[in-house]
Amino acid sequence: MASTKNSLSRWAIDLLYSSPKTAQKKQHPLPVLFPKSMSRRSALIFSCVVPLTLIPVSPPSTARGSRGRKTIPPEDYITTSDGLKFYDLEEGKGPVAEKGSKVQVHFDCVYRGITAISSRESKILAGNRSIAQAYEFTVGAPPGKERKREYVDNANGLFSAQASPKPPAAMYKITEGMKVGGKRTVLVPPEAGYGQKGMNEIPPGATFELNIELLRVVPTSAK
Repeated sequence: MASTKNSLSRWAIDLLYSSPKTAQKKQHPLPVLFPKSMSRRSALIFSCVVPLTLIPVSPPSTARGSRGRKTIPPEDYITTSDGLKFYDLEEGKGPVAEKGSKVQVHFDCVYRGITAISSRESKILAGNRSIAQAYEFTVGAPPGKERKREYVDNANGLFSAQASPKPPAAMYKITEGMKVGGKRTVLVPPEAGYGQKGMNEIPPGATFELNIELLRVVPTSAK
């Protein structure tokens, strides 16, 4: 037992203090020699001696990073009469969102590859849980009017537009003409976005990317 323990200790010391230069000269990994017999106590000592640096650690992932984004050439954007630039990633095949239509969308505000604001991170009242709650508004209406509506008790819990992320003003007009199922990306300047105040990771006076997915055009009878 004493012989096994001494042999194990010498092996651990050599492993901890071996020179990197020596390893480069040999150009092949040093073989690991285990004692022929090892007690439970020796095995426990062995597991504690091995340096943690030998265990590979994967790098942390970027939080809220926008992955798989399509690069769109500037000349492919369509410019509206208001000066907004947009590009339809998917056209959609459902009903068209017209001015005055009540619609439900998901939207994401992306700044330098980071999703700063998203309807997929709405907050439930009386709790800290985030949900992917569709945002409902009227196309062409003054921005923010719908945020004063009554509380709604849905399958996800008690929810109000007041608790949801605030969309930029550009979304209220640029959604016009989209079809249900369509996805549109918009370049939003500060005057149509969050101005000189900014919002979350979007700094004051910044231009950012707005991604809109039209989920539903609410029928007139359901308004």
